[in-house]
Amino acid sequence: QVQLVESGGALVQPGGSLRLSCAASGITFSTYSMGWYRQAPGKQRELVAGLTSDGTTTYLDSVKGRFTISRDNAKNTVFLQMNSLKPEDTAVYYCNSRRYTVVTYNYWGQGTQVTVSS
Repeated sequence: QVQLVESGGALVQPGGSLRLSCAASGITFSTYSMGWYRQAPGKQRELVAGLTSDGTTTYLDSVKGRFTISRDNAKNTVFLQMNSLKPEDTAVYYCNSRRYTVVTYNYWGQGTQVTVSS
């Protein structure tokens, strides 16, 4: 069974930092692209940061310079380091694992709540 388990979400003050983790099991982790998405109430889910199996990164424009995605293949874990947090970053953050072959494999975690407020 494929499982993606996020952790690290919390209530944090503006300007603070948070580190999200996503532990994967049931997949050959190193062959999958990993990503962090977020969804705020009333808004569409959006890609925050992506990291391919060969190390290519992608970031949402509004988080560039503040967020960093990384992966530790030995631990089957992807991280999202979030610095200089703003109230607009408040959302449920979801871990995603994806691989395109003859068919598409696409998995989601349950989400972790990040709230940025004074």
